[in-house]
Amino acid sequence: MSGHRKRRSSRGYRFVLAGVAVLAILAFVVNLILGPSETNLVADRSASPPEASNPPISTTSPPPIQPPAPPTVTLAFAGDVHFTGRTEDLLAEPSTAFGPISTALSAADISMVNLETAITERGVEQPKEFHFRAPPASLDALAAAGVDVASLANNHAVDYGPVGLEDTLAAIAGGPIPVVGIGPDAATAYAPFRTEVRGVGISIFGASQVPDRTYQRWTATEESPGIASTADQDRLLSGVSQASAAGDVVVVYLHWGIEGEKCPTPDMELLAADLAAAGADAIVGAHSHLLLGAGYLEQAGSTAYVAYGLGNFVWWRPLAFSDDTGVLTLTLQNGAVTGSVFTPALIDEIGRPQPVLGPQALNDVRAFEELRSCTSLLATPTV
Repeated sequence: MSGHRKRRSSRGYRFVLAGVAVLAILAFVVNLILGPSETNLVADRSASPPEASNPPISTTSPPPIQPPAPPTVTLAFAGDVHFTGRTEDLLAEPSTAFGPISTALSAADISMVNLETAITERGVEQPKEFHFRAPPASLDALAAAGVDVASLANNHAVDYGPVGLEDTLAAIAGGPIPVVGIGPDAATAYAPFRTEVRGVGISIFGASQVPDRTYQRWTATEESPGIASTADQDRLLSGVSQASAAGDVVVVYLHWGIEGEKCPTPDMELLAADLAAAGADAIVGAHSHLLLGAGYLEQAGSTAYVAYGLGNFVWWRPLAFSDDTGVLTLTLQNGAVTGSVFTPALIDEIGRPQPVLGPQALNDVRAFEELRSCTSLLATPTV
C-alpha cells in the first residue's frame, strides 16, 4: 500500500511541474504579443522622457513699447558783422574770415548773424554819419563760418541808396545762404526763411526797430524794395502768427535798442511781448554794441526765449562800447526752447571774435547771466 501511494504521489508532482512550465511559456508568449505591461511603460516614461515636448507658457507681460524721444534741434546766434575798416582784410580769405569761433557756429543745426552792411561796391552814401558796405564775398565768409542764414533788416542795409540796394538784392539772389529782412517788396522782406530739421519746421524772420532817418524811407512796401521794419509791425506779427499756427518753431531776429544802453528799453519789451503773444518761440537781436540780458519771457498763454542783445561780433573798429561778445546756442524740443549755452568770446585787434577759454570763460558766462537782472526775464521757465 505504501509503495503504491508513493508511486502515485510522484506522478502527481511531475504533473504539477509540467503545468507550471506550460503557464510560464504562455506568459512569455503573451508578453511578446502584447508588449510591456502598463507598469513598465510608466517606469520607462519617467526614466527617459520623450524628446519633443510643448514649451512652458509664460505668464509675464512683455515690457511696454516706449515712444521715441522728440527730436532735439540747436540754433546758434551771434551779433553784428561788418567787413569794413579793420575787418575788410578778412575777406582776402573768406574761408577763414571768422577764425576759431566758427566752431561754435558750425556745431548748431542752424546758425544766424546780423550782416550790418550794404552788399555793394557802388552807390551814393546816404545822409547819415556811418556808412558800411562790403563785396559779395562777405556772404561767402558767412557760409564758410557755418552761418546758415543772415538778417539784413538793419539801419545800414541801404547805406548806399537805390543802386546799393539793387546790388545787395542781386548778391543775395546769387549768394550761398538765405538772407531775411530785406527784399524787392514787402511780401519778400517780411517773409521768413523756412526749413526743416529732423522733421521740425522752423521759420526765421528778420526786422528792424531802429528809427534812424532811413527807417521810413527804406521800409519795403508793396511796390518798392527795402527792409522789414516795425514801421509795419502788423505785417510782422501776422507773419509770425501764421507760421506758429502752421506748427513751426518761430524765431525773430531783431535790430533794436539804443547804442550803449545796457538794459532793454520799454519799446523793446513791448515788442518782445507782442511777438511772444503772436507765437514767437525765440526772439534775439543786436544793435546796442553791448551784450544784454537773456532768458524766458512768460505771459498769459505764451513763453518765449528772449536775448535782448548779442553785441558786436566781427567788428570794424576798436573801442566801440565793448569787445565782449559770444555765441548763444539754444536747444529746442517739443517746439520750445529748453536750454541755452553761451560761448563767450573777445574781439581781438583785427576785429575777429576769439573764444575765451579756461577760468575766464566761466567768469564771462556768469557775467552774461547777471545781465538778466535789469529785465523781467526768467532763468528757467516755470511752466
